[in-house]
Amino acid sequence: MFGFTAPHLDYHALAPEIVLTVALALVLVADLFIDRERKWVVGNIASFGLLAALVPIVSLAVFGHDSRSMLGDAYVVDRFSLVLKGLFLASAYVVLLMGSRYVEEGDYYEGEFYFLVLSSVLGMMIMASARDLITIFIALETLSIPAYLLAGWRKRDLKSNEASLKYYLLGVLSSAVMLYGMSLVYGYTGTTVLADIGSQVAGSVASQPVVSVGIFFIIVGFAFKVSAVPFHFWAPDTYEGSPTPVTAFLSVASKAGGFVALFQLIYVGFFGREDVWAPIFWGLAALSMTVGNLIALRQTNIVRMLAYSSIAQGGYILVPFAVAGANEAAAKSAFTASVVYLLVYAAMNLGAFAVVIAVARKTRSGEISSYGGLFEYAPGLAVLMTVFIFSLAGIPPLAGAWAKIFVFRSVLDAGTPWAIALGVIAAVNSVIALFYYSSVAKEMFMNPVPDDDRTPISVPTSITAALGLCVIVVGVIGVYPQLFARLGDLASFVK
Repeated sequence: MFGFTAPHLDYHALAPEIVLTVALALVLVADLFIDRERKWVVGNIASFGLLAALVPIVSLAVFGHDSRSMLGDAYVVDRFSLVLKGLFLASAYVVLLMGSRYVEEGDYYEGEFYFLVLSSVLGMMIMASARDLITIFIALETLSIPAYLLAGWRKRDLKSNEASLKYYLLGVLSSAVMLYGMSLVYGYTGTTVLADIGSQVAGSVASQPVVSVGIFFIIVGFAFKVSAVPFHFWAPDTYEGSPTPVTAFLSVASKAGGFVALFQLIYVGFFGREDVWAPIFWGLAALSMTVGNLIALRQTNIVRMLAYSSIAQGGYILVPFAVAGANEAAAKSAFTASVVYLLVYAAMNLGAFAVVIAVARKTRSGEISSYGGLFEYAPGLAVLMTVFIFSLAGIPPLAGAWAKIFVFRSVLDAGTPWAIALGVIAAVNSVIALFYYSSVAKEMFMNPVPDDDRTPISVPTSITAALGLCVIVVGVIGVYPQLFARLGDLASFVK
């Protein structure tokens, strides 16, 4: 009667989001009716929901078409989105394995923890398919708002309250800056669909200064989200004040959500304006690597050290963004490099945080000095921590070395003086990072046990499983890097 046409929806393509939404509803209902003594059932429902959502992702990858577009190209399910959705689900599953016993033994064994984690993951999955400014913003808020609450999960801890408040205030500020930039781009292009914006930005509105300002504000907004220097100041305090499983979640899955949005914005929406975004990414990458590593050298708390390490690692992921506009070969290798680094970084960082949680069960401390003599009473944990931190440092033959090699390949493919200079900065920073990573290994293998208590650490089965999954990825990719390289190539927008 009114000429309304229902939007086309591909339910197979939407199946991962539908399954996760059903799991969310089940977690919420189960938490209402299950007694406190049996709340572990809620955690199991959340974990099985994440695994169940992986099933349609696999079926879409094996039996689906290359790309499925819905809602006027605002929501696209393609190989890129499937790879990143798989990363988000797998990372969240490992976080739940790490956090289940942590929540169980804390003061707040509540289903809201699992509900908030799954809600944030749903936002990340939407982000992976978003090809529209409005959809990107909605996905960003969906993943961010639960994260603000998770950061303040320890309600009676002042540091946790401070962490949540800082994260919230600066998150709102960054969202406002980003939304202003989006409004400027929309005002001049008349569309919110990234593909249409891309065609205009490279053509009719290429010379408009306001569009350049809009692109700048959008990148700055996401620089807050990925904790890139100089927009990083919320991250160390938030990471230290949050419960350790939440810190792992924020440093991996939440950070990856911001990078996924940058992939789509830069490679689909703004690729014709590398004169605007390439210098910004160059500065963000150089500052993030250098500042993150130098401040990490001074840390005595391992969570804060890993927080600054996370900032530096984000700088390495930004290096390919800075050189992607140099030529066609650089664009392709840069995209692959960033995707591969994200996948490898998730396993390395989650593994390191799993060891931190396991050791803290005995030491009740986050100080690096509390790791003294760890090899004497927990040799397995000491070896695993060494594997993860040396992989973060990029030591062959671990997976982190290959991640950095892909980054340097993109720099060489660009071949410009500025690209080579950024590659040199990345190489120098890799050496700097080795100092503070190796100091942790030295503490574990060469220093004495600080309290002379050599009681073995009892590691829960769930944390053991998380450690096993992470070390398998780090080890297998170290031996067979072509696996993730293939995933990076399949996920690429640049053919």
